[in-house]
Amino acid sequence: MEKEREYSSEISKWLQDFMRQDSSSGILLIFAAILAMILENSPLSWFYDALLDTPVEIRIGELQLAKPLLLWINDGLMAVFFMLIGLEVKREFLEGELSRLDQIILPGLGAIGGMLVPAAIYFWLNQSDPVALNGWAIPAATDIAFALGIISLLGKRVPVSLRVFLMALAIFDDLGAIIIIAIFYTADLSLASLIIAVAAIVVLFVLNMLHVTRVSAYVMVGVILWVAVLKSGVHATLAGVILGLMIPIKDPKNSDRSPLREVEHGLHQWVAILIVPLFAFANAGVSLSGLTFDALLEPIPLGIAAGLFVGKQIGIMLFCGVAIVLGFAKLPNGASWSGFYATTILCGIGFTMSLFIASLAFEQGGTSSIIMGDRLGILLGSGLSAVIGYLILKIFNPSNREASS
Repeated sequence: MEKEREYSSEISKWLQDFMRQDSSSGILLIFAAILAMILENSPLSWFYDALLDTPVEIRIGELQLAKPLLLWINDGLMAVFFMLIGLEVKREFLEGELSRLDQIILPGLGAIGGMLVPAAIYFWLNQSDPVALNGWAIPAATDIAFALGIISLLGKRVPVSLRVFLMALAIFDDLGAIIIIAIFYTADLSLASLIIAVAAIVVLFVLNMLHVTRVSAYVMVGVILWVAVLKSGVHATLAGVILGLMIPIKDPKNSDRSPLREVEHGLHQWVAILIVPLFAFANAGVSLSGLTFDALLEPIPLGIAAGLFVGKQIGIMLFCGVAIVLGFAKLPNGASWSGFYATTILCGIGFTMSLFIASLAFEQGGTSSIIMGDRLGILLGSGLSAVIGYLILKIFNPSNREASS
């Protein structure tokens, strides 16, 4: 009995230590994606498909929300993920790494180049197919959790300034993705639902102006906003972003309290450890049955993979390199050109956000071949970016201890 208690205590301690590591979310993300692919390519594929197709319904009077489990994850849980993005964006711009102009220039330009060039590569390879062109924004995204997870595995080989650059670039990238989703991936609009959504936003704004700091008040209005946006035709995850931006960063009655930081701290582990891996599990299941090398060279997977692995690094290096050479910006402190270049490659890890945009691009009328193609392209491009970026950082960036010896 004593040995069992010791064994249980050791497992509990190991789990707690694992959850505290920066790389834990990236590891769980990879594990969830691999598990999904194993299930989809095993005799249990029927179980995996049936699980995601399980109907889930909430009904209150005439109000009915009926969706398969997959869409509850993509529309519901991912709204919480986007709420966290909204919180992080607001904090970084008001008090963090993006609160000064000189901190904004380099990652801002990198994000612009890192979105334009991948989208252009995808467009060029798929310009003859109107359906495939819906996916032009898929390779424009960066998965911050995955990329930072790779960097954290390298410890002191990566200076803090590069981590900050990567995080800042990803924040701009997320803002770009939010704008793209709002403008280009909006279905037929419902005027009545939009009016309710606008009214909810006004209420949130008034709460903020009145310095209401009780988070529950914002959450209650946020739920109404989410339902209204879901029914309006605009993607529901945007409600999460708006809610995150409206939560106040300071409590005027208590200078030691920050409602925004409280919510951000409370959500962060749930998003990193549960929501994002669950999203990966639900969306990364790709059937490899009948897969050939030629299938990888089809325009959709090739456009996504090339956009992520080639387009990201070219776009970021081009825009940032020109700014540095012309003196508008400077290389992050303590970073070498090889380390900076490797970081731009890691920005090609588009896993979570790319899968999300792919689900929007092809969820209406997407054939099985398109769905398989976009996921293959995302997995290939993100995998290459992760492996090559990691190897360059490991080989060409000595640790601080090694560099000083």
